[in-house]
Amino acid sequence: MSRPPVLVRISFYEKGETIVADVKMLKQVCEKEGFFAALDQSGGSTPGALKLYGIPETAYSGDAEMFKLIHEMRVRIITAPAFTGEKVIGAILFEATMDGEANGTPVPTFLWKERGVVPFLKVDKGLQPEADGVQLMKPIPGLDALLERAGKLGIFGTKMRSVITQNSEKGIAAIAQQQFELGAQIDSHGLMPILEPEVSIKSPDKPGAESTLRAELLKGLDALPDNRQVMLKLTIPDVVDFYKPLIDHPRVARVVALSGGYTRGDACHRLSLNHGMIASFSRALINELKVSMSDSEFDATLATAIDEIYQASVVKA
Repeated sequence: MSRPPVLVRISFYEKGETIVADVKMLKQVCEKEGFFAALDQSGGSTPGALKLYGIPETAYSGDAEMFKLIHEMRVRIITAPAFTGEKVIGAILFEATMDGEANGTPVPTFLWKERGVVPFLKVDKGLQPEADGVQLMKPIPGLDALLERAGKLGIFGTKMRSVITQNSEKGIAAIAQQQFELGAQIDSHGLMPILEPEVSIKSPDKPGAESTLRAELLKGLDALPDNRQVMLKLTIPDVVDFYKPLIDHPRVARVVALSGGYTRGDACHRLSLNHGMIASFSRALINELKVSMSDSEFDATLATAIDEIYQASVVKA
């Protein structure tokens, strides 16, 4: 699969070692076979993730204990033998995970130097109430300071999510505009933005919403300067290879797929039909992991999930 030319994104970096790492990360993000692991559950989705893991809300009190438990789960995942750059290209982190440690090493450093996995950061602060058939992102106060800190910690790129529930031209246009505007702000800090305008799999006109979204994304991509690229994280489309024009666009470094509530088997089957699209799964990656598992059971279960998602990302029908 051909990729757009690798662009050297060094505007934010000064030390030679960091520039070399940045170029290696960019090459891996754009060209390597594999998938992205989304380990970025935030405050709203963390209780559900812990419940699936086998930790009920009665087992902790307050956000501090909750985030400690989810961090322990994430560390267990990223330190597992199968979680390496061989099949996992990158990992998207929650801010508290970025600030934490794994085996005594800052998580972004551990991921890249010990695992060969490129670290990304979720930067959005959740969703606004639905209007015009979509949920825009809430304002992100302090984004510039967060991006500067993330860059210093070795984060390569960011991700931000908004949601489309209806085929609304006005709403979807607003979604695309917000995503590209924030993408430009992120790019100014030398970080790779992942734009994630998710089309809900429950949308009553999912194919129509995907058509409207594709048109708006192409407008935004065509308006980007020649020296800029973004990544796109999209719901697996109902029409096979529908996002091929986005995948082939020279301003797109990579198109990755969210699992969107599909089971892993269903998500992987749908993904395997879409050429050039790779996974960036969260629930479909971790849902079978349980806190009660022995280390060997946990590692084997995660390895199975990684293998299945990797195959769907690499081997296409």
